[in-house]
Amino acid sequence: MSKRNPETDAIRTQTRHTDQREHSTPLFMTSSFVFDSADHARALFANEMEGNVYSRYSNPNVDEFVQKMCQLEEAPAGVATASGMSAIFSSLAGLLEQGDHVLACRSLFGSSHQILNGILPKWGIDYSYGNIDTPEEWESLINDNTRVLFLETPSNPGLDLIDLEWAGQLAEAHGLIMIVDNCFATPCLQKPMAYGADISLHSATKFIDGQGRGIGGVVVGKERYIDEISFFTRHSGPALSPFNAWMFSKSLETLPVRMERHCENALALAAFLEEQPKVEWVKYPFLPSHPQYELAQKQMKKGGGVVSFNISGGYEAAKQFLDKLNTLSLSANLGDTRTIATHPASTTHSKLTDEERAAVNITPGMVRIAVGLESIEDIQEDIGQALR
Repeated sequence: MSKRNPETDAIRTQTRHTDQREHSTPLFMTSSFVFDSADHARALFANEMEGNVYSRYSNPNVDEFVQKMCQLEEAPAGVATASGMSAIFSSLAGLLEQGDHVLACRSLFGSSHQILNGILPKWGIDYSYGNIDTPEEWESLINDNTRVLFLETPSNPGLDLIDLEWAGQLAEAHGLIMIVDNCFATPCLQKPMAYGADISLHSATKFIDGQGRGIGGVVVGKERYIDEISFFTRHSGPALSPFNAWMFSKSLETLPVRMERHCENALALAAFLEEQPKVEWVKYPFLPSHPQYELAQKQMKKGGGVVSFNISGGYEAAKQFLDKLNTLSLSANLGDTRTIATHPASTTHSKLTDEERAAVNITPGMVRIAVGLESIEDIQEDIGQALR
């Protein structure tokens, strides 16, 4: 049989049927599994054979979800976690040791900043930030103890891009482990491992679930690194629940078609916002005015489902805009079927200092729109009346 598309594999991959011959994978809501004999138990714990022992280690629903994500990302191995942040933390904690150094892009999600500058330093792990607009300076930030290159592209909420091909060459030249937060793009739009990444990770809470129902994360990548991360998650315990894994696995079957609509709506909304007199600027990767438009065309299939823009008048104008919305939801989440509006400076990135927010262009008047699947006319109408 000829090689199938990853989207087909994500639909057709299923846990082996039970004797009930179900068409859809059932839930395996069990904390533990039964052994055939004492020697069978011994062999499983000794890793002499494959099988389930305990749902903190593995579970059929979790394994199916991870396998589908590996197929979509074209990665050989993976591990699921209880949240997107546990995916990030487990990757860094599982791979780093005391005395190591992380080089990260400055444009990161707020909680990723907190891990780098508030948690890892407690264990003697240092970090440096590289600015996306001065890539020529990054090499000077690499030290003898630098082990990880940690990137987020497109970034949250500024939608800045990192040239993955350039980053892959930088990581290879210096023997760094390249980790990419691929949450905003999803594997439908961008495959970091094709550009040299060693690890690609996601908050499954976002577009992967797609309906705002559950919390989860997933890490995929090269087997030797996944082994280290799996060791950490197995013994520290951020396990993904079987129910959420089952839900995410089913969601992956519709991810490609959902991302098509998210991207179509987002591009139309970005163009609409550029015409609004109270909007000072709009950021969207596939908008020709985006400063990295050509890079977006090179490494992404489409621009994603998030649009950021700045309202003239600062925080008070942004606050009034948010309070006047009728259809859109006010939430800190994204990737939902329902369009969501967020004010990053006062919510998701509020723990950063004013200087740190200014360094990544998170302005007081910035609003992030996670564009949903509603009619684009209704989305535009609601945003238009709130701006007016």
